[in-house]
Amino acid sequence: MDCIFCAIINGDIPSKKVYEDESCYAFHDIAPQAPVHCVIVPKEHISSADAINSENAHYISAIFTAIPKIAADLGLTNGYRVITNIGEDGAQSVKHLHFHLLGGKKLSENIV
Repeated sequence: MDCIFCAIINGDIPSKKVYEDESCYAFHDIAPQAPVHCVIVPKEHISSADAINSENAHYISAIFTAIPKIAADLGLTNGYRVITNIGEDGAQSVKHLHFHLLGGKKLSENIV
C-alpha cells in the first residue's frame, strides 16, 4: 500500500509529532491553515469516514478521546475546530482517515 500517512506512522517519512498512543498518531500539518494545525490519524489504515465500521470504530473513539488532550497540550484553551474530509467532492487529498485540528485564533464561520 502506498499511503503517505502510513509511512509517517511507521517513521519512514519524518513528521513533527504532537501525540502518539497505541491507536493514533498526531503531527503538525506541513501547510498549516491556522496558527495551530495538526493532523490526527488512526494507526490502522482506514480509507475515510465512510469506511468506519464495528471492527475499526474503536480507533475513532480513541482519537476523539485524545483530541481534548492534544488541544490542551497545544494551548487551545479558547476553542478549536476538528474537520475530516471524505471523498473527492469533500476534498479528501489523502485516502487515509484523518482529522484536522485547527485553532489558535478566531476561526471563520464560513467553513460550515
